[in-house]
Amino acid sequence: MSNEVVNYYENYREEDRITTNNARRIEFLTTVSRFDALFKSKLDILDCAAGTGAYAFYLADQGHRLTATDITPRHISYIDKELKSKLYSMDTRVLDATDMTCFADDSFDVVLNMGPFYHLTSAEDRKRCFEESLRVLRKGGYLATAYIPRLYLNQMIAMADDKYLDAQLLGQIRDTGVLKHDDPKCFWTDTYYSSADEMRELYKKYGLTIADHFAQNGLSPLFHNKVDEWNDEQFHTWFGYHMSVCSESSILDMSNHVLIIGRK
Repeated sequence: MSNEVVNYYENYREEDRITTNNARRIEFLTTVSRFDALFKSKLDILDCAAGTGAYAFYLADQGHRLTATDITPRHISYIDKELKSKLYSMDTRVLDATDMTCFADDSFDVVLNMGPFYHLTSAEDRKRCFEESLRVLRKGGYLATAYIPRLYLNQMIAMADDKYLDAQLLGQIRDTGVLKHDDPKCFWTDTYYSSADEMRELYKKYGLTIADHFAQNGLSPLFHNKVDEWNDEQFHTWFGYHMSVCSESSILDMSNHVLIIGRK
């Protein structure tokens, strides 16, 4: 993973990303609900891009045994600080998810690949990251990979700022899925955008049985300001609807973040 990605996250408050308002909470609430449905017993879980630990701490609070890694030193420092107030321990370390040789084969019941995949612009790096995740995963275990759809992104480009409404940029993302920090109109950092079909094919190629595939945000980013204005009743009405349709194929490529979970 490039230094540009690390530099970006060193200066970004990841701890606020999925907790600070209603629109952002949808991603977290959707994801942990689906985790709870799949992860029944007390499991050994590797969160190989834990960020500041939102999912790692949630799962540890449920009694699972967590190992949390991230390529960004600030994120691991944040997790270590938060762990001082917890009654459980958690193995943490700064780690690039394309090289997890510090872990033996078949070490974990679950591997959460919740961020590395869509920050790897090289196909070879994505392959290494995916294969490393599978290597450390036990037979019968679950691999969860988050991705960002190309079609969602191009719609958000058009809606967000006219300066990004550029034929070359839109075509580049549509055709290659790749955005690099030194592109003339880069609006984020090094990223790779994919699709539901591509991710299904990837899981099929490696012999994984798809256990779940859902839009973590669904349509809510398209009207996030409205979502943040809702009262609790309105929010729960929408959230219930969102949960009922978040696995629909028409919704998957319209969501900011999508999670596909397969069983080895």
